[in-house]
Amino acid sequence: MTFAYGAVPDNPRYGACWCPTLTGMSGPCLFVHPRRIRRGAALTLVFVSVLATGAAVGSWGAEPGHGKDPQPAGMPARAYVGAVESDQVKAAAAAAQEDGKSGSKAAREVVSRSGDRWGAVYSAREYEGFRQKLDGAYVGVGISAHRDAQGRIAVERVEPGSPAQKAGIRAGDRLRTVDGENVTGRPVTEVVALLRGPADGSPGTRVELGLGRGGHKWTQELRRARLTTDPVTVDRLSGYDAHRPGAVRIKVDSFTKGTGERIRRAVRATPRGDGILLDLRGNSGGLVSEAVTAASSLLDGGLVATYDVRGDQRVLDARPGGDTDSPLVVLVDGGTMSAAELLTGALQDRGRAVVVGSRTFGKGSVQMPSELPDGSVAELTVGHYRTPAGRNVDGEGIDPDLAVKGDDGPSAEARARTVLSGLGGGS
Repeated sequence: MTFAYGAVPDNPRYGACWCPTLTGMSGPCLFVHPRRIRRGAALTLVFVSVLATGAAVGSWGAEPGHGKDPQPAGMPARAYVGAVESDQVKAAAAAAQEDGKSGSKAAREVVSRSGDRWGAVYSAREYEGFRQKLDGAYVGVGISAHRDAQGRIAVERVEPGSPAQKAGIRAGDRLRTVDGENVTGRPVTEVVALLRGPADGSPGTRVELGLGRGGHKWTQELRRARLTTDPVTVDRLSGYDAHRPGAVRIKVDSFTKGTGERIRRAVRATPRGDGILLDLRGNSGGLVSEAVTAASSLLDGGLVATYDVRGDQRVLDARPGGDTDSPLVVLVDGGTMSAAELLTGALQDRGRAVVVGSRTFGKGSVQMPSELPDGSVAELTVGHYRTPAGRNVDGEGIDPDLAVKGDDGPSAEARARTVLSGLGGGS
């Protein structure tokens, strides 16, 4: 399962798309607005999505200036979600605390009964971890993980150069324990908190992992480190005639801080006449503002998306001056979520790109965060966003122009390259 990052208290805020990593986070989406966090960090308009398994959340931030007044003054402080609103959740948490019980647990029970598909409650520590990962840096051991249907935690990805990679941990290994605590069956968010360690997230602190690979089980002691993420990879596609137009692949894993500018620079550096393959497969989302910046590099202004908060309509616009000449193909799959779907929908509806792959995840709802008495945060759904053509994304996803079976293998990329060649991007 995957997840994203979030923002905090009492204002429509963001969601991100990330997949819970055992070091920070990574994963899906939602919309939100500037909000001051416990430690003074400002979080902005974002999309957040949570996978049905419960540990997937994502966030994207949209900053003022991206679009027309994305954060209107006088935004209502109360968020209604079906039969539940933020005040009800806060009241349940406060009452539980007065009785000596867990306020966050009471809040989770109220949200789960509300029927809000994307509603969730997160600890302050989890939110802080999300924020750090969206900033492109976090303290951890470099492991991204997911939980399977049996509740087992498996390593999904190991960051290059991380403590986990240096220790020989591989994708597919099973994580059994963290500092002696069994993690099987626990939400990935809790596992992430264990891996992050002390509240101050100090680099150099030790953590002992119980691991499994096939029939082999072992323990491994690691030291946490401050890690940075680079979600954008740029390379030239092979197989093209050096004397004729070629193609560049821009692979984007998530939309953390600075991702949009990285994409802009990659687009500007693409030789005239070359095609661009924008690979968004497995992209669980991120900051909406970064997705809008990315859209601005490939559009000459105009609409990127619309969204509503309790019926109040707003828009996100691209800045003028983007590249509208280079042939462009966008590659997507079922792991393309939130902010990545927002970008895909904009490029498809505006006729800027041919989309190849399979239907995207389908996360396009707007959540509003509210801080609870114990410092945890409840996110409740208050609206939805749509593509420039008015298509609803939430629960629907985006259908590619050219569907390819087995899109998680080389067949989808091969088809995308063929399409790109047909558009004039390479021979």
